[in-house]
Amino acid sequence: MQASYSKSLYAAFVVLFFLAAGVYASAQSVGNSGSINGTVVDPTGAVVPQATVEIRNPVSGFDRTTTTDAAGKFAFTNVPFNPYHLTVTATGFTSAVQDVEPRSAVPVSVAIKLQVSGSTTQVTVEAEGGDLIENDPTFHTDVDKNLFDKLPLESQSSSLSSLVTLATPGISADSNGLFHGLGEHAEASFSVDGQPITDQQSKIFSNQIPLDSIQSMEVIAGAPPAEYGDKTSVVINVTTRSGQGVTTPHGSFTASYGSFGTSTGAFDLSYGGQNWGNFISISGLNSGRFLDPPEFVVLHDKGNEENLFDRVDYQLTGKDSVHLNFGYTRSWFQTPNTFDSQNATPWNCVVVCNGGLDPNGNAVGPADQRSQIKTFNIAPSWTRLLSSNSVFTLGAFVRRDQFNYYPSGNPFADLGPVNLQRESIGQNRKLTNAGLRSDLSYVKGSHNIKLGAVYQQTFLDEQDTLGIVDPTLLPVTFGCPNGNPAPDPCAVLPPFDLTTGGGLFTFNGHTDVKEFSVYARDSITKGNWSLNLGLRGDFYNGLTTHREAEPRVGVAYNIKKTNTVVRISYARLLETPFNENLVLSSIGCANAVLNPLLGCTVPGVTPFNPGFRNEFHAGIQQAFGRYLVFSGEYIWKYTHNGYDFSILGNTPITFPVEWERAKIPGYAGRVSVPNYHGFSALAVFSSVAARFFTPQIGGAGAVPSVALAGGSTPFRIDHDEKFNLTTHLQYQPWERGPWFGFNWRYDSGLVAGQTPCFGGNCAQTTVDSTGAPAVALTDSFGVPLTADQEFESGLFCGSQRATPTVALPNPCPLSQYGSTLLNVPKPNTENDDKNPPRIAARNLFDISIGHDNLFHGEKYKVSAQLTVINLTNKYALYNFLSTFSGTHYVTPRALTAELGFHF
Repeated sequence: MQASYSKSLYAAFVVLFFLAAGVYASAQSVGNSGSINGTVVDPTGAVVPQATVEIRNPVSGFDRTTTTDAAGKFAFTNVPFNPYHLTVTATGFTSAVQDVEPRSAVPVSVAIKLQVSGSTTQVTVEAEGGDLIENDPTFHTDVDKNLFDKLPLESQSSSLSSLVTLATPGISADSNGLFHGLGEHAEASFSVDGQPITDQQSKIFSNQIPLDSIQSMEVIAGAPPAEYGDKTSVVINVTTRSGQGVTTPHGSFTASYGSFGTSTGAFDLSYGGQNWGNFISISGLNSGRFLDPPEFVVLHDKGNEENLFDRVDYQLTGKDSVHLNFGYTRSWFQTPNTFDSQNATPWNCVVVCNGGLDPNGNAVGPADQRSQIKTFNIAPSWTRLLSSNSVFTLGAFVRRDQFNYYPSGNPFADLGPVNLQRESIGQNRKLTNAGLRSDLSYVKGSHNIKLGAVYQQTFLDEQDTLGIVDPTLLPVTFGCPNGNPAPDPCAVLPPFDLTTGGGLFTFNGHTDVKEFSVYARDSITKGNWSLNLGLRGDFYNGLTTHREAEPRVGVAYNIKKTNTVVRISYARLLETPFNENLVLSSIGCANAVLNPLLGCTVPGVTPFNPGFRNEFHAGIQQAFGRYLVFSGEYIWKYTHNGYDFSILGNTPITFPVEWERAKIPGYAGRVSVPNYHGFSALAVFSSVAARFFTPQIGGAGAVPSVALAGGSTPFRIDHDEKFNLTTHLQYQPWERGPWFGFNWRYDSGLVAGQTPCFGGNCAQTTVDSTGAPAVALTDSFGVPLTADQEFESGLFCGSQRATPTVALPNPCPLSQYGSTLLNVPKPNTENDDKNPPRIAARNLFDISIGHDNLFHGEKYKVSAQLTVINLTNKYALYNFLSTFSGTHYVTPRALTAELGFHF
């Protein structure tokens, strides 16, 4: 019945698309931007050619200028949804100022009448208090290219994630380009010119869209409107750059070189006419520190990346336009080594007892694990202007990520500590996402209506290879050959034990995940009120099936006298499982070979069921005069079936896990200072409690310490952070002069992983040789930490500090125990919910100094920029032995110099 019903829905959707194509003959659209057009006339009604027209948003930094043609007409295309000041100036006329606000694909048309003046009037439009606020029920942040071009970004290989982390509230920074949005991991989605992308976009899963292809970005941290579904803890609307209307070719060449041997090169070009345009960007990166390593120093961390992005726009007729995005990115990178894996530490006597040779007589050497990701994306769309009030959009997309993970040439080099890696692992994974989207926008009076549907199908192929390289795994861990209850590891694992001459085990998995979504939304503006009403329906058919009706509602009220907007909103959301390694995590525990190696707690299939969430928001936006605006939001989310990832050994391979439920309360805020005599500022902050509840109901591994004792107490997952704050200051004393950018990032510290502590829920409580209380330096499973792991976590025992090769006394007397990099709870106070171990607080400072036009050229410009990341060379962790992400350090001090030529 369910399958038949789903097939009927899919068939109906396909018919809908073909009917639309037949009726409207040809069309397409860019989903995250609108257009503004108009005519400028004098008091007699005669057209005014060569008038200068400017649109500007003081908060996002968006600023664009054009001139009227011989018929007095002007047009701005690819304009992000926002309110704008429109200013018109012309010789012999007084200036005219008008507010415009594109909120849909329906074009905004304005008529400007200029009054005669004795001479040219120059005006400088400064924001009023009412221009700094938006009467919008949805909490969001707008960032334009004019801002992020001067923002010092921590990561060049995942610069989009760095931008989201630094410029938007509610984001906790994590390693390798990952971030936690409002207390959740990987629950962020991108909408790139209307194309939905809900799979992972960090640099260990996929390749991100290059930052130089982006014009502007809107990050929604409030209750998402009905057109957004799937992973919606944070929704990132991206508007890419366009060449339409750029009648003179404009572009740039840039090159940079910096710390860790990092070099980049990039080229972009915009060119077009009034009815067509092309934007293309090509860039490359080579770095000696591609990923965030598990040591502060760089060991085996080289990587490179190549990007190609092309956007084509073409106006077929006065009503029809087409748009095409094409992108290809390839990245190759090494898995960073620890001192343990770099020095081939003799785990379990494999190396040292055999003269540095493996059981086959070959030199082991350091670990040499590598990855390659190839990402391809093509997304055509068509827009049909049905009337002055309505627009129809039809789009398609195909995106593919191919991830290859290669083990060391000598598999025994992959052997790590028993709490990390005991197998040599390889992977070849493909994820292909294809779909169709369609929407109808209608704007009339106080109503802004949008109806739409999306069908997408994700094809997953997973191939994994695995071989045991720990000679103690079978005889010690499983007691072989003594035998065990069925399923008996001693009966199935020996053929794959490389230490005794076995071979590799291969796992092959495939599935298709189908999703069909329909939605209706009406944004109503009436006087001081703004109302957002929506309903979404999602139909999910993967390894399990689920359907969900999702009402969305938001209300905002503008108190104009005080320049205040108050808002509340509610959303019901469907949460779909992660696609990355979904097959392995779902059915791996049913495999007799994988079950004992993945840490499975059950012997059967552990499929993932979509979850659902109720979330509530209440917020306020307040302008203080003309130069300061604050926006804040309180968030409360309750999720049935919460997701995260479990990391597989010391590899970038992770697979999803599912918990019974999650409760996430928190708050987020933003303070903006628009440009004031060349100075601007932005500060974003948040505090989020991420409480997850056992039992684990899907996936393998990832057992928190509270579950080890059979408890059901909630635990704080490593998305939980008490407070973080990012402040960005920017100053350019005169328009054609140098500029200065400064970042201050404070993080109070995420919940840490397997940190030794004393009492509470800790498993490390013991006594020393005198019978005094002591801390056993072990992980949650009672396995001793290695000297290097103690060093990574900054542990000390009295005056002795751990080094990569010399461990601390174990156990360490409680009175002498501590850490410089972790916040370890006081004795007998540790609690996985109320007082878990955390990463120590850190302050990171970045600066950027530059000049956009060194030689004051008009047509050709030369730019220069110097960026310093982690100015004080702060020695700090992102995370430590986290079940969900491993161990990683923040970037050491890194300097980068860049030169550019612009035309």
